[in-house]
Amino acid sequence: MRISSSPVAPAIVAKPFALTDATFDAEITKSGVILVDFWAAWCGPCLRIAPVLEQIAADMAGRVRIGKLNVDENPRTAARFQVMSIPTMLVFKDGRLVDGIVGAYPRAEIEAVLRRWA
Repeated sequence: MRISSSPVAPAIVAKPFALTDATFDAEITKSGVILVDFWAAWCGPCLRIAPVLEQIAADMAGRVRIGKLNVDENPRTAARFQVMSIPTMLVFKDGRLVDGIVGAYPRAEIEAVLRRWA
């Protein structure tokens, strides 16, 4: 009996990643869909939605990337997109702003927005 020695492809594990004023444009212009979560450490709704975004990142790995931008540490990008309240989630596709959500929405509603573009 011969056992195949072919390597098994690793599972795709995706997690939200940090964005900064310096890295924002480079990440957004990569092809595909990215949801950017504008948040702050003192924002209760932002902290409550963080685990939801982690689940979405894992479930939609390969179709959607999730970036997180701390508005206190990166005010330039928040001002550029006129983010006035948080959490604000903006959806970009192939470098272009295509959708947005303001507030801590349920997972199903966030996923529905992402499915329109992914």
